[in-house]
Amino acid sequence: MSQGVEFNRLMLEMRAMQMDAMARAKPVPVAAPEVGAPNFAEVLGQAVNKVNDTQQAASELATAFEVGKTGVDLTDVMIASQKASVSFQAMTQVRNKLVQAYQDIMQMPV
Repeated sequence: MSQGVEFNRLMLEMRAMQMDAMARAKPVPVAAPEVGAPNFAEVLGQAVNKVNDTQQAASELATAFEVGKTGVDLTDVMIASQKASVSFQAMTQVRNKLVQAYQDIMQMPV
């Protein structure tokens, strides 16, 4: 008999906790986009443009070194080239993650 009483008491406590949790849970309001805040497409476009600028700067520096322009050091050319390479690889990884996320969403059952 005591097991039945303990079970009932436990169920009552669980229901009370459930009601308490439901009372506390308030719907999370959807945040409106801030005025003037850049959207995802703008941020992504700016990142692609920055990578492009980095690659163009590295190319121009390499061309200046090749033609023998004074003040252009080989170490500067190599550093700029590596910066361009790393930024391009990072952009490629971001693209891969975005494509993977898109594919995962498209494969979700409806």
